[in-house]
Amino acid sequence: MSKHFVRPDVQAFLDFLNAQPGPKMHELSAAEARGMMIAMGPIAEEDIGEIAVIRDLSIPGPAGQIPARLYDSRENRGAGPVMVFYHGGGFVIGDIDVYGPYCAEVARQLDMPVISIEYRLAPEHRFPAAAVDCEAATRWIAGSPSELGIEVTGLVTSGDSAGGNLTIVTTMALRDNPAAVPVLVQHPIYPVVSDSNDWQSMRDFADGFLLTRDSMDYFHAAYAADADDYRGAPIKFSQEGMPPSLVTTASLDPLRDQGQAYVEALKAAGVHVQHRSADGNIHGHITLRKAIPSSKDDVAGNLAALKAMLAETMAEA
Repeated sequence: MSKHFVRPDVQAFLDFLNAQPGPKMHELSAAEARGMMIAMGPIAEEDIGEIAVIRDLSIPGPAGQIPARLYDSRENRGAGPVMVFYHGGGFVIGDIDVYGPYCAEVARQLDMPVISIEYRLAPEHRFPAAAVDCEAATRWIAGSPSELGIEVTGLVTSGDSAGGNLTIVTTMALRDNPAAVPVLVQHPIYPVVSDSNDWQSMRDFADGFLLTRDSMDYFHAAYAADADDYRGAPIKFSQEGMPPSLVTTASLDPLRDQGQAYVEALKAAGVHVQHRSADGNIHGHITLRKAIPSSKDDVAGNLAALKAMLAETMAEA
């Protein structure tokens, strides 16, 4: 670990994490792995904090109702853009409760409603169930249905890790078959874009940095994505016509090189893209703000850049 810059608070968290006894995530059942992530929440992540609105939604989807949760810093909201957020967790773990504190912080910092989507998880629901749910939910939100109670003028798509993949593939789906309102900006956070683990960052950070090669293999096997489908490996497919994009990575993340390759794919396609790297930080840091206090600055910097990109995009519209 010494050849890579590691922030002191990151090192302290990794020392704590790697000293814990018991089985690793990839050695657990899906239900047990989900329980492990839920248990880590109060230890590692900030509290949800003060926010005017937290409201559960039920969105019609092709396989049944899709749970979602709305966060808003204002009780009364005029017409405007909405962020749709897709949580991480390898398509196997994670839920809207775990990501509640982050979504509330986004709603406060952007002064924008955030709607977090509870898509179906693998292995009970394999590829492309998660992507199908996220696209259906996003189209429903774009239509400003009466049940939502908000007039939506545009979308910001965002999510981390597996949710970064869902951000990109949902945005691609709405690029090719537009919804009622456009995607103004996409913000994938340390996204999964490839079916391959043959990346230098995967070799460098295969073990000991929270996300491991073994856990990635576990997630891949559970979701069973089709690499010949754009939803399985979006980097293999054209990114032309995608909206302005803010892509964030972490320098100690096995997925770092995938994210950087996606930035280059966007550039090659002529898309306006900004890349922010959390140097010295690890995968998952947006929900580790209590365990890694410096992550608060990463999140604030990302959201400030996103706010500026969105303002520029809306001014040009």
